[in-house]
Amino acid sequence: MHIKNDTAMNIELRQLRYFTAVAEELHFGRAAKRLHMTQPPLSQAILALEEQLGAALFDRNRRGVALTPAGAALLPEARWLLAQAAELPGLVARAASGAAGRLVLAFVSSADYSVLPPSLRAYRSAYPQVQITLQEATSDLQIDELLHGRVDAGLLIPPLPERARAELEYLPVLKEALVLAAPANLPELRGRQEADLKTLPPLPLIIFPRAISPGLYDAILSVFRAAGITPVIGQEAIQMQTIVSLVSAGMGIALVPQSVSNLRRPGVEYRPLAQATPLVETGLAWRRDNPSPVLKGFLDLMRKRL
Repeated sequence: MHIKNDTAMNIELRQLRYFTAVAEELHFGRAAKRLHMTQPPLSQAILALEEQLGAALFDRNRRGVALTPAGAALLPEARWLLAQAAELPGLVARAASGAAGRLVLAFVSSADYSVLPPSLRAYRSAYPQVQITLQEATSDLQIDELLHGRVDAGLLIPPLPERARAELEYLPVLKEALVLAAPANLPELRGRQEADLKTLPPLPLIIFPRAISPGLYDAILSVFRAAGITPVIGQEAIQMQTIVSLVSAGMGIALVPQSVSNLRRPGVEYRPLAQATPLVETGLAWRRDNPSPVLKGFLDLMRKRL
């Protein structure tokens, strides 16, 4: 059966309901009763549909009614279209309430070892029909993505740059101390629960570039300044995984947020610091003019978890 596109667009759901009732009953009288109408207008509606489609849908004879090959081909498609149409009100209601849709969430690599996994588990449990798209990105890239509306929210390390503060909202989510990540088996760490920067050998420091994460960069260097040490920066890397891998290769030491100690690598030891450290904050940022109900649901859940 060949249906022109313009013809298909003009077919109404009412016509498909009529056709399906007759196809399932194989009797115009029973189908009319099922549809709460009289038989003549039902017969006329089916004839009009057949004319519109350019093919007979039923064989009518004295023995009864039977589907033609064209009618048999149409029946499963008609059922599918009617089922899809029946789903539309629920779909719209779920989208309007934030129970369905798509959430695009960016995150810094350190969040992958702290707030991201439990937050995602809780959100997927509460909103199983929302599609979540994750993008790992540094804080500076997240700001640009948020300002251009390409992501809904981002887990990043503050501060927000001045250019973004008028357009973005921010919610602190986690504050944690810095810990030392050092090559395994340093004699200065053997048998010690804490690491004293003043007693460590002068190994190069592996750190985030300041342009990418100024808050974290400044927090790390402030610990060294407070200990009266000027570190030599040996390598810069933009991912926590890379920083820890470089430490495991003996390239130097690093100060990382405490949750990164969940990232286990052979050849790396983590120690809390004897020196007081500033708390490194991870927070959630989003555009204040984003009207997404899905985003609202995510924000409500994150606030409840704090």
